[in-house]
Formats: sequence, C-alpha cells, structure tokens
Amino acid sequence: MDTADERKNECAPSRNLEKPLLGKFDKPLPCFGCGIGWFSLLLGFVCPLMWYYATILYLGNYYHKDPRERAGLAASAIAALLFTIAVVITVLVILL
Repeated sequence: MDTADERKNECAPSRNLEKPLLGKFDKPLPCFGCGIGWFSLLLGFVCPLMWYYATILYLGNYYHKDPRERAGLAASAIAALLFTIAVVITVLVILL
C-alpha cells in the first residue's frame, strides 16, 4: 500500500548541494562574455560579412541552444538587412 509517509522518504536526488544555483545559464557566453550575436554586430562594422554569418545562425535557430543569444543575433540580422538595403540603393543611384 502506497501511503504519504512512504512517498515522503523517496526524494528526488539534488544536482549539487554545494552550489545549488549552478545551472545552464550560469556559464558565461562565448566571445568575451557578450555572445556571438553582439560580438558579430560589433565586428560587422569592420567586416559586414559577420552580420550575414549571425543572420544565418539566427535563421537556423541557434538561439535554442542558449536563449540569451537571441537578442544579439536578431540585432545582427537587422544590421545585415539595413546594410543590404543601403548597398542596393547605392548601386541603383550609381547605375541610373
């Protein structure tokens, strides 16, 4: 017979009693702690291809591995879109 007293003694094992707050998101982000997306956004002003690299990561759902990356990858995707529009307008003005 399963009683409440018997279930009370069956506890789920804890992960780490010494450091209970150590979890998935306690690890620092890659690229000097700011994440791949924000690092790509900053480096994109020197080499705009980094914005396209971050856009591919964003569209490939890379942020499912670590949701903290989502904002930086989205910012890089927006920067890539604005850069592409600026290049297209510049080329059209020069050619026409």
